Amino acid sequence: MDKKISEIKNRLKGAVTIPADKSISHRAVIFSSLAKGKSIINNFSDGQDPMSSLSVFKALGVDIQFINKHTIEVNSKGTLIQPSNPLDCGNSGTTMRLVSGILAAQNFDSSLIGDESLSKRPMRRIIEPLELMGAKIFSNDGHAPLKIIGCKLNGIDYFSKLASAQVKSCILLAGMFAEGRTSFTEPFISRDHTERMLKFMGANISRTGNTVTLQKSILTPQTINICGDISSAAFFIAAGLLVPNSQIVLKNVGLNPTRTGIIDVVKRMGGNIKILNIKTISGEEVGDIQISGSELHGCEISGEIIPRLIDEIPIIAVMAALAKGTTTIKDAQDLRNKESDRIHAIATELKKIGADIEELNDGFIINGKSTFKGDAILDTYNDHRLAMSLYVAGLRCKKEICIKDFHWVGISFPDFEKLFESLK
Repeated sequence: MDKKISEIKNRLKGAVTIPADKSISHRAVIFSSLAKGKSIINNFSDGQDPMSSLSVFKALGVDIQFINKHTIEVNSKGTLIQPSNPLDCGNSGTTMRLVSGILAAQNFDSSLIGDESLSKRPMRRIIEPLELMGAKIFSNDGHAPLKIIGCKLNGIDYFSKLASAQVKSCILLAGMFAEGRTSFTEPFISRDHTERMLKFMGANISRTGNTVTLQKSILTPQTINICGDISSAAFFIAAGLLVPNSQIVLKNVGLNPTRTGIIDVVKRMGGNIKILNIKTISGEEVGDIQISGSELHGCEISGEIIPRLIDEIPIIAVMAALAKGTTTIKDAQDLRNKESDRIHAIATELKKIGADIEELNDGFIINGKSTFKGDAILDTYNDHRLAMSLYVAGLRCKKEICIKDFHWVGISFPDFEKLFESLK
């Protein structure tokens, strides 16, 4: 499905409830599948990626039923069964990486496959530490498909060069089944939904500085209420800032400090943003975000903040391209290993509509302008975040643009366009 869009003539105004956090939805269904008994998950994401995790655990013998569109009941025996077919992770790197840690410790063999995009994403980053724990994994030169030979694991103290929540979660989940203690140290603290939910469900887990330590643990079923996804909210935050005179409120947004780098950057750029009604739900900070149209200015984004906004960099690049002055984004080389090479993709597509953006090995140099010229056909590279970022860019294009294969937004945000239309 292609999508045509051009400059919005009116301001954006109103309130929307941001749909469920994708990262937390993954973990809720995965961890509940490991906990013996009944768990209830409220506000489960209907994005294709979390559905891949749900399907994988159904194939592993877990009874998972929808009570209504966004509420699921998980009845688990606390053990998994050998799947009869390869487990299809679809487009979801989270599914493949987290599930690998669990399957490595089972008493059966299994295989993980994914779509063309996922099959190009690096898996050696999880294979190597798992092998240090005693795992036996065969891959296609560090890529899917993965053949996992289930065996007994031993805990390790692992020092990662990369701040990655997926790698960290994989090793911690393997550590749930391993003999002894498992610790994971990273250069900066990546998103910590795994640590929070494991603790919420009774795991023996602790943090000291950048090191998370876990003992072999048994999880207790819980009722988990999932907040809205700040990565999804980021597109509305950007649009509310960039479209003149806009006034919007985003409700029920997750405000986990390891995910709020986008808010810090907006403040650095002079954006009018306020956080309201803060509370804690199922171990996660949640609140409402109020945004007003703003004159943004450039800034430098690098170092420790990068893991806290890695998924938001494409939409930050759109904001920077329309801000006054220069924005430099560095230390984000792992963007090249996402659903697409997001550094190359966002630079290439924004140039087509008139942005002054220079691609670096680990980021961008962006010289801001007041508007985009538009009048272009843009590619999504089968990447949901790129598709949504280009949609927001289109709201400030003088002439119409056409975004090819816009249906990829369904990977994380099926109601994306519907919610935007409600604000116009």
